[in-house]
Amino acid sequence: MPIQIIGTNRLYRQIAEQLSALIASGEFAEGARLPSERELAAQLGVSRPSVREALIALELAGKVAVRVGAGVFVAARRPTVVADPTSEGHGPFELLRARRLVEGEIAMEAALHAIPEDLVVVRAAVAEMQRLQRQQRNADLADRDFHLGVAKATHNSALVSVVRNLWDQGRGAIWKRMERHFQTPEMRAAALGEHRAILTALEGRDGSGARAAMRGHLERVDREFERGWDLLKERAQANPREGAASAGPASKRRARVG
Repeated sequence: MPIQIIGTNRLYRQIAEQLSALIASGEFAEGARLPSERELAAQLGVSRPSVREALIALELAGKVAVRVGAGVFVAARRPTVVADPTSEGHGPFELLRARRLVEGEIAMEAALHAIPEDLVVVRAAVAEMQRLQRQQRNADLADRDFHLGVAKATHNSALVSVVRNLWDQGRGAIWKRMERHFQTPEMRAAALGEHRAILTALEGRDGSGARAAMRGHLERVDREFERGWDLLKERAQANPREGAASAGPASKRRARVG
């Protein structure tokens, strides 16, 4: 057989594939509510954020349905949806952790090395985000321009490539589904204020302030996504018997990823 490209399999994808196999085998019956996120994480020996990412990947593939206030259920059987893993992007929680570490330091460097022309670009991105939000339009491109503008202000092309890769690889189907579930006008307004705070620190050549503002922004997005996911399942957690009665035998035994 011909040599094939060796790919890397993200952790959430391994989890999704194992849960998908259990669904296909009937161990999680059609219409059953899946075990809690905490239980799945314990059985699989992985983190809860990785489980969240896997469940959203399964939702995109049509294998499960996320019902607001009720939980995650095995979807009705239908023709198999073949999802392209490369379109999913990195897991949102994994991505945000990486961005917090990397972009916080980049913001500090930008505050120390930016020249006036750099700040014109960053300032314009903030103004464009505000204009688009007022019109209730998607501001993703302006947001991207802002973060790339901060990276360019370091005058280090390697750092620009890192930020571009984190942004472009991260804004896949899973990230977009997270935004669809949890993004609100209040979250968008908070993000705009946080971008302004980063800009103010850059203008003041406040390296520590720029790093703190950037980290604070990305930490807040992480918290909001996590809080939104927990609220999504709130009613299911309040009625644990509903899922216990409908889950198949796979919910009672330990699973492994690998």
